[in-house]
Amino acid sequence: MSRNAVAVGSLALPLLLSACAGQSAEDTSVTVFAAASLRAPFTELADAYEARNPGTAVELSFAGSSDLATQLLEGAPADVFASADTRSMVGLSEASLLQGEPVVFATNHLEIAVPPGNPASITSFVDLADDAVKTVVCAERVPCGAATAALEELIGVSLAPVSKESSVTDVLGKVTSGEADAGLVYATDVLAAGDAVEGITVPEAASVLSTYPLAVLADTEENEAARAFVTYITGDVGRTVLEAAGFGAP
Repeated sequence: MSRNAVAVGSLALPLLLSACAGQSAEDTSVTVFAAASLRAPFTELADAYEARNPGTAVELSFAGSSDLATQLLEGAPADVFASADTRSMVGLSEASLLQGEPVVFATNHLEIAVPPGNPASITSFVDLADDAVKTVVCAERVPCGAATAALEELIGVSLAPVSKESSVTDVLGKVTSGEADAGLVYATDVLAAGDAVEGITVPEAASVLSTYPLAVLADTEENEAARAFVTYITGDVGRTVLEAAGFGAP
């Protein structure tokens, strides 16, 4: 064998090993189904997690919790589910689609979002029942809608919304676009929207907390990576990011 042949072979070996290592790393991908209200903190956490774990990709899918649960019940592939309520998670547990018990990692509460300047002069939850006020809420099948119904019952006021949306982000969109005078969203959504909306606190909302559970799905093909991501979310880094986004402690 010539010296040139040996040299080529010596160069080829590390290149081959490097290619194999890259191929292996690309195979690690964690698909996370998460409630729409988690978009900002989970996007930040996913980016940070990928930076700390080269070769692991976190694919995020956001929607209303009940819609995501329905997709999972119908066979949609995912590794982790983060819900904005326990009801959606219970349905998956009863269908044996979860690994172990879900972990509660955050809480949230409703707040009134109004356009900048508050054109309709909303000051309280009761004002939303005025026929002249165009109010938008979540459909009752999704967590923010169930919380709205509980708040109506607690305060003793029935709302007549102009529309019921499938996610809290859709409600916020109606307010920021000027299609609604007010919308019931989570306090975290008001914070994330910045100057696009103004928030009006509902004191009674503190008694109607939304609880956020997180779980690894039973049929995941990335069990170790999925569990590692859940640990990251429930650990110190996750807690810090969630608190900064306005979420309450579990």
